[in-house]
Amino acid sequence: MRTLLLLAGACCAASPLAGQAKKTLTFDVGLVNASGNSEFTSANFGAKATWKNNGWSVAQNAKIIYGETDGARTTESYDADLRVERALSPRLGVFAFVAFQRDPFAGLASRWSGGPGLAAGLVRTARDTLGLEAALTQQSERTTAPLERSFGATRTAALFKHVFTSKAFFTQSLERIANLKTGADYRLNSESALVAPLSSKVGLRLSYLIRFDNQPEPTFTKTDKILTTGIQVAL
Repeated sequence: MRTLLLLAGACCAASPLAGQAKKTLTFDVGLVNASGNSEFTSANFGAKATWKNNGWSVAQNAKIIYGETDGARTTESYDADLRVERALSPRLGVFAFVAFQRDPFAGLASRWSGGPGLAAGLVRTARDTLGLEAALTQQSERTTAPLERSFGATRTAALFKHVFTSKAFFTQSLERIANLKTGADYRLNSESALVAPLSSKVGLRLSYLIRFDNQPEPTFTKTDKILTTGIQVAL
């Protein structure tokens, strides 16, 4: 894990983010309805910050879902990641990332992951973009059992975006993480999201997230489904 943090830190130190850097900050607040390992309706909070300058880009994401009923915790989930990317051409780039996840209601006390990767832009039009990513990662997990394990894995992803207007768009992401030691141990993540503007800074956001784990922890189900509706504020 220390290696992943040093890798991300080195990329941040090398990137020239001062001067004419373009910065964005987005917040999401909404209601969540989930099924799978957790059956609940609760609230969520998310934030995303990006910096871009001279072919370098840095993105930070964080998402929290937490709920209690009659003083008892009914859901808890945390996701955070940091990614540094360097564009090699208009359609090709290299990146390094580090990510953290905690979801005790799916048997996961903590998961650290990260590593280097390659990003390719296959489609770049005025309204549509399609990109593919491939990365080698190191996964370090601790379950609620508790058990600890570390292994190498591949990460492949496809990212699609369709723009309706300057502020209204649809995104679809597909991700597969596969254990290099155990072929049956893989995870699939799919997220569909639609954003419609209410003003120049505020929009409605609807998203549907599916998380599939082919080898879940004992007594836990393979699939979690999370529907989120809320407000997105761009600063």
